Amino acid sequence: MNQAQHDLKDNITDDAAQETGSFSHRGWILAALMMCMMLAAMDNTIVSTAIPQIVGDLGGFSLFSWVFSIYLLIQTVTIPLYGKLADMYGRKPVLITGSVIFLTGSATCALSWNMYSLIFFRGIQALGAGAIMATVNTLAGDMYNIKERAKIQGWLSSVWGVSAIAGPALGGAFAEYASWHWIFLINLPVGIIAITLLSLFLHEHKPPVPHRLKFGGAFLMLISSAILMYGLLQGGQSWPWFSVNSMVVFGIAAVLIFVTIRVESKNPEPVMPAWIWKNRVLIGANLTMVGMGATMMAPSMYLPVYAQSVTGVGPIAAGFILASMSTTWPVSSALSGRLYLSIGFRNTATIGAALAIIGASVFLWLPFPGPVWMLVCTQLLLGAGFGLISTPMLVGVQSVVNWNKRGVVTGANMFSRYFGQTLGTAVFAAIFNSVLLTSLHDAPSGMSTQLPNANQVIETLQSKNITPTLQMFLQQTFHSAAHYVYAGLLITALVTLIFLFITPKEFLKLEDRAAE
Repeated sequence: MNQAQHDLKDNITDDAAQETGSFSHRGWILAALMMCMMLAAMDNTIVSTAIPQIVGDLGGFSLFSWVFSIYLLIQTVTIPLYGKLADMYGRKPVLITGSVIFLTGSATCALSWNMYSLIFFRGIQALGAGAIMATVNTLAGDMYNIKERAKIQGWLSSVWGVSAIAGPALGGAFAEYASWHWIFLINLPVGIIAITLLSLFLHEHKPPVPHRLKFGGAFLMLISSAILMYGLLQGGQSWPWFSVNSMVVFGIAAVLIFVTIRVESKNPEPVMPAWIWKNRVLIGANLTMVGMGATMMAPSMYLPVYAQSVTGVGPIAAGFILASMSTTWPVSSALSGRLYLSIGFRNTATIGAALAIIGASVFLWLPFPGPVWMLVCTQLLLGAGFGLISTPMLVGVQSVVNWNKRGVVTGANMFSRYFGQTLGTAVFAAIFNSVLLTSLHDAPSGMSTQLPNANQVIETLQSKNITPTLQMFLQQTFHSAAHYVYAGLLITALVTLIFLFITPKEFLKLEDRAAE
């Protein structure tokens, strides 16, 4: 064991003893954090199940994708700002305020009268979700020392696993037996209990320090990030990548990013301080999270549809195949602590990246139509890999800074992951659509009159009136397109591994590294 690892073990309790001494009710606070995390984690899964009923009631089918896009966009771009505010004013006020905003958005979503109002209120929800995602992980870093954080991240990750299963079940039950409005109203009692527990048991002792955050720079950062993500979400979907719309949107984003950098460089307390981009630990860890976020999106987007359309399982079974990733993720996350204390943060994440690469490779060996057990194996391997990547990278960046910088580095880490998800959504959609369109274009001439357009392939596959010949052709087409998507997943997993090697082997305190 080298000196850095000895120092890591010897100093496990030093910082934590100073920073967690005021958290005398950690069990109750952790329960509140898990409830807050559940609000954000379960929201998209529970909403997606009830979309047919929502569209049937409110109309606006052409707009329903924005119910999800607006949530992802606003949540992602606000995470760094909330991380900065948590460092400046404390975690408790930011988390409680964010939770109140989220519950307000949930209540108003239930009152929506058309699709436009639902999209607007989903945006309010996302404003609160950004605070929850940034602050829950920061507080976990405050309350627990380096050795304990892996176990706690396992508990927090388990919330996503439970949500992956409970969300669709609750959404389907409410839509079928009650009303879709309840998928939003169910958030209220959970959120109120969480806020009550935080109010009663979370006591921070933060000395008053004058701050000079200039909101002009923060606003520019939010707008530039939002426009960039808007272009990524719409490119290849609403318009071609190489089009006037894409050039205009990305051109505006580039100009605003340049202006934001100039303005923030003069800001005494920037939302994204320059030292984040000058430290190899933070750069490597954040780029790794971009890669992992992108890798996550391939199975999330296409595996359930593949399982139903090609393998022939039902919607519930397809959901459980996807959710199998959520069983190994929290387990590997919890166990990662033993590894990173022995072999270091980067080496632990490298093992995770290797498992993700193997998981992607398994799918590439999948024969047509493919056994279900192989689909489950890919998910189990990916989940184990993601747990070993995400927890060491998050705990690692939190360990190199003190309390007053932990919110910023946690926010940057979470932002990187969600930005990667947006990037992955754009890349994998472009791959899938391109292969699908080419296959339909090259179909046998005798089948041309039966072929659906690309937007109707899934609907046609699930139709009872489809001919066996057309069904076989469309299933093989979908299988081929999914294979190319997983080839892209393999490439992103390899890129994630490359990003890991930008990260230094040993994670030293920023102050220590600066002194070298």
